[in-house]
Amino acid sequence: MPTLLLTHIRRRWLSWLCAALMVIGLPSSCAVLKHKERELVFRIEPGQASWFRGLPNGVQELDLRPRTFADNQSLHAWWWPANRADAPAILYLHGVRWNLTGQLFRIEQLHAMGYSVFAVDYRGFGQSRGDLPSEATVYEDARIAWERFAQLQPDAGKRLIFGHSLGGAVAVELASELARQARKDGQPAPARGLIVESTFTSLGDAAAAVAGTSLPVRWLMSQKFDSLGKINAVGLPLLVVHGLDDRYVPSRFSQQLFDAAQEPKTLLLVPGASHNNSMSLAGQRYRRAIQALL
Repeated sequence: MPTLLLTHIRRRWLSWLCAALMVIGLPSSCAVLKHKERELVFRIEPGQASWFRGLPNGVQELDLRPRTFADNQSLHAWWWPANRADAPAILYLHGVRWNLTGQLFRIEQLHAMGYSVFAVDYRGFGQSRGDLPSEATVYEDARIAWERFAQLQPDAGKRLIFGHSLGGAVAVELASELARQARKDGQPAPARGLIVESTFTSLGDAAAAVAGTSLPVRWLMSQKFDSLGKINAVGLPLLVVHGLDDRYVPSRFSQQLFDAAQEPKTLLLVPGASHNNSMSLAGQRYRRAIQALL
């Protein structure tokens, strides 16, 4: 009898131990997977981009350190005023992998069109300090950048928000949240327009397209970046741009975002353009499309 009882206790103890390991280990495994997912999503390249040759004259470097940040956190930003003091200004939100040094060619094109440009690196990118980014932290960083941007260009009618690739999803989130807050407070629109280029409906859709699968990848991802679910709430004049030869993000995603958005809106599809060169290939068409927002 004692032997049977001891065997029963050992079996129950083993069951309890396995259950405890699952309870403790499953969240740990999920945390590891989420961290790895964020590494794969943002794919941060350290240091300067190989094609960066230094900042142009007139670019001011800023460090943003709001009270909500820890001592080891900050946002590094560039402010490049236009030659005209009364020029409209663009808040530039970049995508994954490359920091601001890899974005300068696009920022230069916007500045050459006559716009002031305020561009920011999210925490973990470039000279911005902080841990590996997440969907939540890049949204927070964009809002902090917006607060400084609004000080640099106090005229809401001369503010434009620009997002490239994943930065397009960040820009949609920022614009929809600003519009929601303005409606709640009974205030006019805080910006004149939103521009998104080479972006996607959701990160899950983009991941499925890259992987070439019809499986519901989005349900497995913790980083959602669901622009399709937010675009209707933007409430600003919208310009959607996409290269028809984009091998990373299919142009059909921009078409879907455009279809779901409110008027006024413009869709600019650029034949022959890849993920990164729609602005240079479209040329005057791109310039006129931005001017139409204003």
